[in-house]
Amino acid sequence: MKLENVKSAYKRYAPIYDIVFGKLFNHGRKETLKQLQCNPGEHILEVGVGTGISLLKYPKTVNVVGIDVSTEMLAKAEKRIAKAKADHLQVKEMDAEAMDFEDNSFDKVVLMYVASVVPNPEKLMQETKRVCKPDGEIFILNHFSKEGKMVHFFEKRLSKIAEKLGWQPDFKVEKFISENDLQVENTTPVNIFGYWTLLQVKNNK
Repeated sequence: MKLENVKSAYKRYAPIYDIVFGKLFNHGRKETLKQLQCNPGEHILEVGVGTGISLLKYPKTVNVVGIDVSTEMLAKAEKRIAKAKADHLQVKEMDAEAMDFEDNSFDKVVLMYVASVVPNPEKLMQETKRVCKPDGEIFILNHFSKEGKMVHFFEKRLSKIAEKLGWQPDFKVEKFISENDLQVENTTPVNIFGYWTLLQVKNNK
């Protein structure tokens, strides 16, 4: 996928994202924040923050920066932060494959529903590891391809229109873990039928 296609897709999604994907994906967001176990004073990065639907779930004792490439999605996130007067939260427009942050800037990095959205997942993970502190934690919540002829057939067919969807349906977890040399500490199925997966990863850079 190309970056411009991703931006175009999420420009279309912005007005309806919270309504369509809010409750549908909420279980995964809650489980991610539960496993995150935020400690006071930690600096946390959320990659692909979108409309900021998860931001107010973070405790006020941590500092959170959310980044996204969609101007339209971030505009909604900024309104959400302003309405809540949440000084511990901020968002920035930024390409996750070329972040502006210095090395080792964050204690933990969260990627919810973004790994199969970016044009190059390997660059995403290289940047994620770079900005996360050594032995810091990375939480990856995403759809991964499932075993089963019918399900896989459906995912393969959807892959043909991935550019329009704004995400890649045929996205295998084994390949993703192997190609990015991820040290997975825990795996949790989430959301409807456990169709999505939360990976807790130790930053072994």
